[in-house]
Amino acid sequence: MRVEILGQERRRRWSNEDKFAIVTAVGEAGATITEVARRHDVTRQQIYTWRSELKKKGLLSTSGNAVFIPVGLSAAQADVSEGREICCGIIVLRLSCGRTLRFESSLAPSVLTQVIRAVEAA
Repeated sequence: MRVEILGQERRRRWSNEDKFAIVTAVGEAGATITEVARRHDVTRQQIYTWRSELKKKGLLSTSGNAVFIPVGLSAAQADVSEGREICCGIIVLRLSCGRTLRFESSLAPSVLTQVIRAVEAA
């Protein structure tokens, strides 16, 4: 018996950047794993595997509730340039939405306010 395979090979190679983009697309604008998998022509299991792989490599947060928010540092740099003494303490703040923020005590209050508002709005 002879078998002939027609068409392209299905095996594809994905870079860590591509995997990260696909894994983080889950949850954006309410996208489910199934929707993201269909959009990128991969299986749901592949996304779960990549998520685990990226966490082990330290490229993805181990917390499912982690949210990364861009923050402008110009206000923090302005406070430091005014001669404010920099402390090395870490402050842990538990928000009413159930999230926890950890930040250096030298963070400018205006930047911290922006972060808190953004986290509570998400």
